[in-house]
Amino acid sequence: MILEKIKTPGLSHLSYLVGSGSQAAVIDPRRDCEIYLEKARAEGLTITHIFETHRNEDLVSGAPILAEWTGARALHGPNAAGEVAYAETAREGDEFCIGQLRIEVLETPGHTDDSLSFVLHDSAYPDGPVGVFTGDALFVGDVGRTDFYPDRAREVADLLYDSLHKLLALGDQAIVYPAHGAGSVCGSGMAEREFSTIGHERGNNPRLQIENRDDFIEAKLAEVHYQPPYFRLMERLNLEGGSTPPRVTRPANLTLAQLEEAEADHVIDIREPGAWCAGHICGSWCLPVSMIPAFAGWFVEEGESIALVCSDRQALQTAHEHLIRIGLDNVTGGYTGVVPAAAQGRKLGQVPMIGTEEVARRLEADENGWTLIDVRAQDERDEARIDGSRHIYAGHLNEQWRELDPLQSYTLMCASGMRATVAASWLASKGFDNVDVYLGSMGAWASAHG
Repeated sequence: MILEKIKTPGLSHLSYLVGSGSQAAVIDPRRDCEIYLEKARAEGLTITHIFETHRNEDLVSGAPILAEWTGARALHGPNAAGEVAYAETAREGDEFCIGQLRIEVLETPGHTDDSLSFVLHDSAYPDGPVGVFTGDALFVGDVGRTDFYPDRAREVADLLYDSLHKLLALGDQAIVYPAHGAGSVCGSGMAEREFSTIGHERGNNPRLQIENRDDFIEAKLAEVHYQPPYFRLMERLNLEGGSTPPRVTRPANLTLAQLEEAEADHVIDIREPGAWCAGHICGSWCLPVSMIPAFAGWFVEEGESIALVCSDRQALQTAHEHLIRIGLDNVTGGYTGVVPAAAQGRKLGQVPMIGTEEVARRLEADENGWTLIDVRAQDERDEARIDGSRHIYAGHLNEQWRELDPLQSYTLMCASGMRATVAASWLASKGFDNVDVYLGSMGAWASAHG
């Protein structure tokens, strides 16, 4: 038996290749799915089954592509939000054999209606299942979010409660193989570890410590999650079946003139925040490579064109990979180097970064026409906030920037300054000339006022 985890950086997506004899199965493949073929071939295995634990909201599934390439059976759960065009329906009690392995289907709704878990049995170990692929029902240290059906919020939280207890009944020895790790938007309390067992989660997962059904439901209803607009795109593509991604994931080189002539809908500077603030192509907005999976889908709509600005070519490839995994394929190219643009006489934009003393001075003076905007998530703000600040979640500025007055002044803050720079850059790209970033943000404020 082989079992290998494939992690997708940025999205913190976890997929798996499991094999025995000459056969293999893939669980929750990502869109750029050559990696599963390569790993299977290296082990002398043929991929015969593809299992999806649920509809993915945060990435394009590779199941239809991998099924076309391999002829493998693709299996998806019942009660999807439409016909899953590329997959058969698997139901509770169905079993599939992969060499000496037996994969048993459990229906575990709650996160989504079509959620399945796949229980892994090995004939060499008859004392209960050796593991379970839990999708987004159970994570290491957390459980699935239940906010995708707001008109049925209590019902789906109740369904998840039952699903989790169905998983707990598999026995403490079963290893937990979730579909996401820490950093994913699909949960907020995941442990940094990506390995666990049912027994460990039973004793340590905070949500599993809530034994009373009603208390569990209330805890889930109290959670605050955000749904980027691109989730709707993922839902559609993961019913229809996403297309094969571009074979080349390094954008074409653009000269400065070509960058300007491209007139892309978005010029995204993928350098670090400090570099963007110090000098940037006018009209560009800042989204560091590491933040693309979390925030690109808030601000870029399906089909809109993107030009990238960076410091090195490798960053362009990584950025492009992140974008295609969430279905944003229209990348016209990449321009490397901002300093050369200045050397060619192009005027660069700049955004100041200010410190705690200046923020405190402005708050004390209650300056007219100035607002401190906190772009952190609600749960962060609930823990600590700066009196006098206004809360607008960073992603919500995709629309709420229209509610702000471009003639007023704004300081953007978050936990450290990273998301604040993304937010400030978005406003600057929309014609807001009087914006700055609180460097260090809540971390610096707490240090000064702790």
